Amino acid sequence: MDEAKQPLLPRCDGASPSFLSTQYSSIQAEKYDGHEGSLTDHGVTLPQKSEVGEPQSIKDKDDHQEDLKVYKRRWYILILFSLLAATQGAIWNTFGPISSSSQDAFGWHNADIALLSDWGPISYIISGIFFSWMMNVKGLRPSCVLTMFLIALGASVRCITMEPPLVTWMMNIGQMLNGLGGPVAMAGAPVISSVWFPSRERTTATAVGTIMASFGTGASFLIGPLIVPDVPDNTSTTSTTSTTSSPISSTVSILLREDGQHTSSLHALQYSAANTTILPPEVRIANEKKAIHLLMYIEAAWAIGLFLLMLIYFPSKPPLPPCTSAALQREDFLVGLKRLAKRPQFWLVVVIYGVSTGVNNCWASVLDMVLSPHGIGEMEAGWMGFYSICASSVVTIVVAWFADHISRILKWLVFVFYALSTGAFAVFTLACINVVPSYTAVFYVSIIVGSITLNTAVPLLYELSCELAYPTGEATSNGIMTIANNFVGLIFLFVLMDPNVGTMWTNWTMVGTIGICIPMILAMKESYNRLDVDEVNPTMASINVEITVPDPPPSVQAA
Repeated sequence: MDEAKQPLLPRCDGASPSFLSTQYSSIQAEKYDGHEGSLTDHGVTLPQKSEVGEPQSIKDKDDHQEDLKVYKRRWYILILFSLLAATQGAIWNTFGPISSSSQDAFGWHNADIALLSDWGPISYIISGIFFSWMMNVKGLRPSCVLTMFLIALGASVRCITMEPPLVTWMMNIGQMLNGLGGPVAMAGAPVISSVWFPSRERTTATAVGTIMASFGTGASFLIGPLIVPDVPDNTSTTSTTSTTSSPISSTVSILLREDGQHTSSLHALQYSAANTTILPPEVRIANEKKAIHLLMYIEAAWAIGLFLLMLIYFPSKPPLPPCTSAALQREDFLVGLKRLAKRPQFWLVVVIYGVSTGVNNCWASVLDMVLSPHGIGEMEAGWMGFYSICASSVVTIVVAWFADHISRILKWLVFVFYALSTGAFAVFTLACINVVPSYTAVFYVSIIVGSITLNTAVPLLYELSCELAYPTGEATSNGIMTIANNFVGLIFLFVLMDPNVGTMWTNWTMVGTIGICIPMILAMKESYNRLDVDEVNPTMASINVEITVPDPPPSVQAA
């Protein structure tokens, strides 16, 4: 067999996995009966000289020493993956920002819009374990290419027709296919960073890949309302009893019954109605369908083009590893799953991430419905979402760079950002019930600050979970985290489908689910298993050693 295809590390299925490096490869290895060694302070076990002799450098057939190498193409790979994540997020959130127009055009209700968003977490739960296994065992290329194909196929299916009732089926099928690609889009960034980037750039790379998924969602808040016209306010005063009324129509009805409350918002709506050309319903609906169809074509064309780029060139890994831990074979997928059960600190991160971001992601997708009772339409809600994501992108990358250069502070950064996010969303919720003045500026500032701080914590949590779970693969640990995220989001959206519950509860849920995570963050005991390996073994010359990451002691497991 070609030596370049030899397994990197033999696998030990015992209680304490150990690894012996031979070649840089992602192919699973045969079982290894290794030698005992002595545990260092960093959890790295070096074979005793009397048993295996001096550790030796890895050499090829020509006796040339292989080395660590960082490739410039890593940024192209990261950008291509980031566009995949952004596209999946944008297509998932297509209908939230244009909910009023979609309801008016197709006769949908709030429950129909919620179901279209629900397909994201539903499909994710279906395909999450499969894609975690695929990234771990088959590598990044087949996982990402298949994911991009599902996204492109889902976007194309939505272009078939705009005529009810078939349009409802096509949109739901398209959203389901797009949702199947969610596991790679959400959990793939830490895998990209671990395979292609050195340890000093891992958090930054994870931040870029992660924030682009949110950027796609934010872009959908802007792109949708720019292409699809909002329902004119003057149509709502005559249709408040209709079963197909939009959130805007419900808003006017509520405002008229509130005995003078929110009069400024009501005057704005009346002014808009007096200065808008009234179109016959059939013409208005035809225009809405045409605009929505155009939006579907644009998203499908973009997704297909990105799929072709990824098909042409998107390798699973570089020829040589960028750091020591990238060269070490991760545990077998099933073995890794079993060992995670013994790592309670990892599961604490799963709960923190899954509960808070699971609610936040789905809450953001229905921001238009949350803000409509306050006279804020689709376009303005879209700008709020877009500004939030743009600001989050800058802050997240800056903080991630800082975390890369001042290591071992992930826990405390997460704590600070969760505390700030809780405060910001508390202000937003109080403004919604007029405890705080419900000015548009208050909504802008609270949403932007809350989103920045929560989104900035996400890549930090991803990296922290990788460190706590190591030597379990990054795809496995982050796959579990994002499955938890989508499970919580699924429950959130199912509750939202009930037309009798309204939307006010969503704001309190946001504040509560972020705030409850703060004491859990303080209780968490961080460790940096993967970083320890890189710092103790900075070169490939020291990789031909037995590396052991022990299970936590019984006292920690019981914590």
